[in-house]
Formats: sequence, C-alpha cells, structure tokens
Amino acid sequence: MNRFGITIVLLLLVLSCTTKGNYSPSPATNYRALWEVLDKGYCYFDEKLPKDSTWEDMYQKYLPLIGNDMGQDSLFDVMEMLLSELKDGHVNLTSPFDVSRYSRWYQDYPSQLDDKVRRRYLGDSYRIAGGLYYAPVSYAEHTKDSIGYLMYNSFSSTLSESGISSAFARLSKCKGLIIDIRNNGGGYVSYSTLLASHFTDKRVLTGYMRHKTGPGHRDFSEPVPVYLDTLKVGIKWLRPVVVLTNRGVFSAANDFSMNVKHLPFVTLMGDTTGGGGGLPRSSELPNGWAVRYSASVMTDANDQHVEHGIAPHYKVDLDPNDISQGKDTLIEAAITYINKQVLAYRQTGLYTK
Repeated sequence: MNRFGITIVLLLLVLSCTTKGNYSPSPATNYRALWEVLDKGYCYFDEKLPKDSTWEDMYQKYLPLIGNDMGQDSLFDVMEMLLSELKDGHVNLTSPFDVSRYSRWYQDYPSQLDDKVRRRYLGDSYRIAGGLYYAPVSYAEHTKDSIGYLMYNSFSSTLSESGISSAFARLSKCKGLIIDIRNNGGGYVSYSTLLASHFTDKRVLTGYMRHKTGPGHRDFSEPVPVYLDTLKVGIKWLRPVVVLTNRGVFSAANDFSMNVKHLPFVTLMGDTTGGGGGLPRSSELPNGWAVRYSASVMTDANDQHVEHGIAPHYKVDLDPNDISQGKDTLIEAAITYINKQVLAYRQTGLYTK
C-alpha cells in the first residue's frame, strides 16, 4: 500500500465524521462526547498514558470541573487539559475562538538550530524551487560546488517532481548533499514520499500501517506493508546524503526521516525527531467544535513505533561556541562526514565522480 492510498482512506474517514443535526451546547454533553470520540478512535493509549492510568481515569480527573453554567472559554480550557494528557502533537480541539495544541514534544528539548547562522550556508545566490531553498555550500572555508545544501522548512510548502529534479541538476557538480529539515513540522505525506523516492534505485519496504477496526483500544487491522517506490521519471541522487534533524521534525517530516533512514547513501544526523507517526482523523462535537486525533498507527520497517521519534545515526548537538563564530555545528559535522564518505566510496569503487 502506498501513501496516496492512505491519504484517500483518511479523507473518507474525515468526511464521514460529523454530528450535524445533533447540536447541543451542554458542557457535560460535549465533554462526554469529546472523551468518547477519543475512547473509540484514538490509537496510542498504550504508548501515551502512564501504565497505572486509564482513559477513564482521565475523564474522571477533569469531570468535577464541568458545570452547566460554565462559559465557553472555561469548557474549552477543561477539554484542552483532558487532551493534553495524551501528549500528542496530532491532537487538537478547534473552536471559533481558539485551537488547542500540545507542543511540549519539542519545547522541552534543545532546538539544535540557529536559523540565522544556518542561512549563511546558502549564500546570497541560492535558488528556490517551491519550498526548497538550495545552493552549493559557499560559506566560511568551504569550497564552492563541493557539497550541496538544501533546506526544506515545511512539507506543506510546494514540492514537485520538476522542482526536485531541477535542484539536483543544478547541484550535479556536488559530491554530496545536505538536506536540512530541522523544525520542519510536517505537512503532506505525499510530499514526503515524493522527496524520498529520489534517493533509492529500487522499491524498499519502509514500514507498516494499522487502522482502527473497532471501538476497543486495541482493535486494529493486521499490519499493511508500506513501500517506497523508486522514480520512473526524474533525477535520482545516489551519492552521499546527510539529513539534519531535531525535535522540531514532526509528522510528514518524521515520515520522511523514517523513509530514508535505511537507504544506502543516506545518513541521519542531529537529534531524535519529534515523532507524530499516527495518521490523524477528525470529528465534530455536538456544539460544532472540531477535534483531531491520531487514528492509524505507523511503524517502521522493523515494525517499531515511530510515534516518539526517529533516532539519528549520529547524535550531534549545536555548540554555542560554534554559533558565536557564525558556524552551525550540525552542518559542519555533515560536511566533514560527507568528505570522509566520498573518500571511502572512492577507495571501494562505489563512487567514481
């Protein structure tokens, strides 16, 4: 099964979930409805709740705060507290006046990024292809045209086959490529698959998907294999690649990290990603507020959960001393690593450029 098929299934699920025609402003009714939507549809209770707690415990914990005379703001705040127990960046409550969000999945960790410093590596003559910003590294003591640098800040930003291939064609003199997706909070899974498909010359198993099949917390389908297909048309990059990650890498960006981690020429460097492995689904409460939650479980090729993030091959922390000198520790480490990889590949005959 490919990601485009998953997206179609997800859209059908979203369109099927509505309470239109059953409107109720009752705080108790809506609080109960919110709890029940998650109880029947959420997929990560075993991974998110403490071992000695249940979802029913969470319901009872905040129930005393619900009153018939409470205002909309107060009701929203209580519901937000309930949802925050899941510690899931894909869980949101949306009302006309606010959107709840859980952000500690990245705020409680070092950012490993100084955006002003990293942009220096693009130079002044960088090119733009949709959401891609790219150029040969031409900063500090690095030789121009030696290694390509590509920055992609959001998988919600436009990405096309022609744009990617054009970028790779313009970077064709480079012996390696750095792809910087730090703080990429996700977007379209189809873009994740599209970009990843440029780095393999054969079909590769990347993971498994399980969908909810019933209201029970463990009612899931059998695992469905998910594959990454190689390109039929376009430029493949089969030279050393380093993907830079941090905790701000989430959802579709997390998916991209999972897709490329075990490809032959790709190395992940930086910090563990933020996770967000579940595909979200949406529903509507009796008062018209919308709730989004993780409903389908994604695991990697070893059938291990990726909800809590993808570990890099090499952990690299941003050094404040480097930043003070205008250098990005992760980019510098990637450059050093690629140079060593190219030398090793040349000695073994795997790389002839």
